[in-house]
Amino acid sequence: MSPSSTEKLGAHCESTETAVENVAASAEDSSWPTKDFGLIPIPKRLQYNPMEPFHFGILLNASFGFASTFTVANLYYCQPLLIEFSKSFDVAYEEVSRIPTLIQAGYLVGLVLISPLGDLVRRRQLVLLLVATSTAFTIGLAVTKIFRVFEVLSFLTGVVTVTPQILMPLAADLAPPERRASALSVVLSGLMLGILIARVLAGVIGNFTTWRVVYYMSIGVQLLVLVGAYLMLPDYPSKNRDMTYFQILFSMAKYAVTEPLVIQMAIVNIASNACFTSFWVTLTFLLGGPPYYYSTLIIGLFGLVGMLGVFVGPFAGRLIDRLVPWYATLVATGVLLVSQAVQTAAGGINVAAVIVACFGLDVGRQSQQVSMTARVLSISPAAGARLNAILILSVFIGQVMGTSVGTQVFVQHGWRACSILMLALHAFEILVLLLRGPHCSRKRWFGYEGGFEARRRVILEREKPPSGEGKTVDHDPEAQKEAPIPSGESLQSDPS
Repeated sequence: MSPSSTEKLGAHCESTETAVENVAASAEDSSWPTKDFGLIPIPKRLQYNPMEPFHFGILLNASFGFASTFTVANLYYCQPLLIEFSKSFDVAYEEVSRIPTLIQAGYLVGLVLISPLGDLVRRRQLVLLLVATSTAFTIGLAVTKIFRVFEVLSFLTGVVTVTPQILMPLAADLAPPERRASALSVVLSGLMLGILIARVLAGVIGNFTTWRVVYYMSIGVQLLVLVGAYLMLPDYPSKNRDMTYFQILFSMAKYAVTEPLVIQMAIVNIASNACFTSFWVTLTFLLGGPPYYYSTLIIGLFGLVGMLGVFVGPFAGRLIDRLVPWYATLVATGVLLVSQAVQTAAGGINVAAVIVACFGLDVGRQSQQVSMTARVLSISPAAGARLNAILILSVFIGQVMGTSVGTQVFVQHGWRACSILMLALHAFEILVLLLRGPHCSRKRWFGYEGGFEARRRVILEREKPPSGEGKTVDHDPEAQKEAPIPSGESLQSDPS
C-alpha cells in the first residue's frame, strides 16, 4: 500500500472516530427532558437516549393494545345504555339518542385537531394528558345529575379519546422495520376489541346494576392505563419543531389531496368500512327476521365471532411483515370479497354462512387496515400522526356511508340486494388497488414499475448499499431533530 493510501485510510478512520465522538458528545450535551410537563420525573429507563434506542418488545406492544382497548371504549359505552339514561335523567328517547352522535362528533373533532399534535409535541406527554383528561371527564359523566352537563361531557370525552391514534404512529416509530406490521396489528386489535367489548360490558353491567357503575368501571381502567403509561411509555423526541400547529394542519390537508398512495388507500378504506359497517348494522335485521327469528341475546353473541377475528389479527400481522404491503392489502381484500360472496350466496338461508362471513370479514378487514396503515406511514415518518389521521377520517366516512346506505337498501330491497351492493364495493376496492402497482414511485398516480416481487425480504436486500458503502454511525436518527447542530445547519423537518 502506498504512503498516500495509508494517509487517506488513516484520515478516513480518524474522521469516523470524530463523527462517533461528535454524536456521543451531542447526546451527552443535549438537555433531553427528565420530567413530564416540567414537574413529574420520568423514570430513568424511559428517558430518551439517542445512543440507546428503546427496545420495542412484546410487553410494551401489548400495553399499547391494552391502552387502545380501554380508551376507545369510551366512545361506545353509551350505546346499550340509552334507555337507562332516559329513565335516570327523565328525558325522552329523542333527547338521549343525541348522546352517541355527540360523542362521535367530538371524536371527529379530536381526529382533526388533536391527533396531528403527535407530529409536533412529545407523544409520552400527549398520551398522559389525553388519558388524564378523559378520566376527569368520565368522573363527571358518572356523577352528574344534569342531562345538559352529561351531553357536554360526552362531546368533550369524544374529543380527547384519540389516544390510539397517537399510539399507532408511535408503535410504527419504535418497532424495527421487520416487525412494523406486527406492532401495528396489536394496537389495531386492541382498538377493535375496545369497540366490541365496550358494548358487551356496558350491556351486562347496566342490566344488573345502575348505568353509573359502567362509568365507575371506566374510571378505574383509565386510571390503570394512566399509571401504566407513566411506568411503561418511553419518552421520544418531538418532530417538526420548526413547524407551527397551523402548518401541521395545512400539511395534513395537503397530504390528503396530493399524495397518490394516500388517496388510493383512503378510497379503499372508505369502501371497505362502508361494507364492514353495513354488514354489522344490518345483521340485527337479518337474524331477527325470517328464517332465524333469533333473540337479542343470541344476536349479540355473534359479536364473539368478531372477537375471534380480532385475536387472529396479530398473527396476520406477522404474515404481512413478510410481504410487500401492496400484496398484503390485495390478499386481505380478496378475503373480504370471498367472505362477502359467501354471505351473498347463503346468508339468509343458512346460519353457517353468516358465521363464516362474520369471521372472514373481521380477519380480512383488520389485515387490510394494518397493511394499508403500514404503507401510508412509510411515506414520511415525520408525518405519521397526520397520515394516520387521514386514514382514520376515511374510516369514519365509510362508517357513516355504510350505516345509512346499507340500512336503506336492506329495508327496501332485502338482505341479498344489500349484500350484492357490498360485494360490488369490495370488487371496486380491488380495481382501485390494481390501478397503481406495488412498487410505484411516491408521486406516480397510475401504472406499474419496479417489477412484481412480493417478498419484502428480497426488496430490502436489493435496496442495501454495496459492501463498504453507505455505512453510518449506529445511533437514533430522531436525535438529530432536536440535538444541537455544531455546524450551524438548519433543522430538517417534513417538507410538506
